[in-house]
Amino acid sequence: MATGVGTGKGTGTGASRRRFDSGRVCLDLVATGTVTSGAGELLDGPERLADWLVAARLVPEGTALTALDDTWVTRFRQLRAGVDRLMTAELCGRGADAALDRVNALAAGAPPGLRAVRGRGGTLVRALSAEPDCGALLAAVARDAVELLTDPAARAVLRRCEGDACRRLYLDTSRGRRRRWCSSEVCGNRERVARHRRRVAAGGTGA
Repeated sequence: MATGVGTGKGTGTGASRRRFDSGRVCLDLVATGTVTSGAGELLDGPERLADWLVAARLVPEGTALTALDDTWVTRFRQLRAGVDRLMTAELCGRGADAALDRVNALAAGAPPGLRAVRGRGGTLVRALSAEPDCGALLAAVARDAVELLTDPAARAVLRRCEGDACRRLYLDTSRGRRRRWCSSEVCGNRERVARHRRRVAAGGTGA
């Protein structure tokens, strides 16, 4: 049953808008799952999915999504699992043919059509040519995954966070390509605290 979800400012909790920015929309989707210790499911209903679609710039703010329902949530979670398996296989040097077939099938669909319209003050802003269906939005994310996997430069900087109990994926665009964590402030700080505690325990005294 459709919920008639919109993407205006009052929609959802806003939590998905403060999403982890991985550098690619397909990796951002993976980050909506339970990928860190204590983190919950971000795509826990139609409104949260609508919120994420805007935050990920897959649909412009204010786009009507009247057909968005729980089946959309299920399908996006399925794509998320497939992308996660594919990227994990790529990092580990092994295949994931079933996931690849699924992502390829979704990527073959047509993504939402775009057009430029006049916004406030006459500035051109991005809009969709029609209300998107679930398949079109899935196609946009799946195509991003295909493009990442087939781009040697992007594959070379694909990383998984080294933090304990964190499985976030990201593109390492740091100088020297030596970034270890999805977030220095979160996972990086946890690792530094844990390292300090190990040193204290080994020395038997406080710092």
